[in-house]
Amino acid sequence: MKKIVLLTLLIGVSTAAFAQKQVRKDLRAGNKAYKQEKFTDAEIDYRRAIKENARSSEAAYNLGNALLRQNKAQEAVEQYQIAIQNEKDKTNLSKAWHNTGNVLLATATAKEDTPPDANTLKQSIEAYKNALRNNPHDDETRYNLALAQKLLKEQENKDDQQQDQDKEDQKDEQKQEEKKDDKQDSKQDEKQDEKPQEQPQQEQKKPNEMSKESADQILDAMMQNEKETQEKVKEQLMKQQKHRKKDKNW
Repeated sequence: MKKIVLLTLLIGVSTAAFAQKQVRKDLRAGNKAYKQEKFTDAEIDYRRAIKENARSSEAAYNLGNALLRQNKAQEAVEQYQIAIQNEKDKTNLSKAWHNTGNVLLATATAKEDTPPDANTLKQSIEAYKNALRNNPHDDETRYNLALAQKLLKEQENKDDQQQDQDKEDQKDEQKQEEKKDDKQDSKQDEKQDEKPQEQPQQEQKKPNEMSKESADQILDAMMQNEKETQEKVKEQLMKQQKHRKKDKNW
């Protein structure tokens, strides 16, 4: 039973040694291709090394460099982060963080016609700070950090100025709108003042309705006729009374 365990241990050690040997071989091939600026070939060799040992920080870091040379910035940053997770040497950690900061800084300032991206600048600043925490004596990292901070400060100042300008523009627009409203109100008031005062409507005559003058004339005529009629009636009554007196005397 002990012999079987011993044999199993020997096989395991032999396999790990072979894998490590293969990793070193792939790394050397990748480094050679990288120096010859055959970055695609170097990428292939580094990926082979990672396939044999996924925790190889050296393979991940070198793969990140090869990807960066092929303008694959995002993939390069991912490999640098893998290297950082598996690396313990402070000098190597500083290099990985430094390269991460460089990629982020270049990404933030890539477009000439547009302002630097503030969020990406902040990420690059944090990466440079991490590099300096692992290697405080790296002057190149310190310079890049100062540059990123300067760009961020300038961009924040521009953003603040733009916000202030936008506020002023909004105030001006509001004032203009208020002036327009005041002018419109004034014009409406003027139009109302210019309107002629409404004359009291005269009473419209209804169909077949006579005027007041006509009615007065007719009423006067009726009264005159009534007087004449009354006088005639009186005359007749007097005559009748005379006749009655005569008749009474038989």
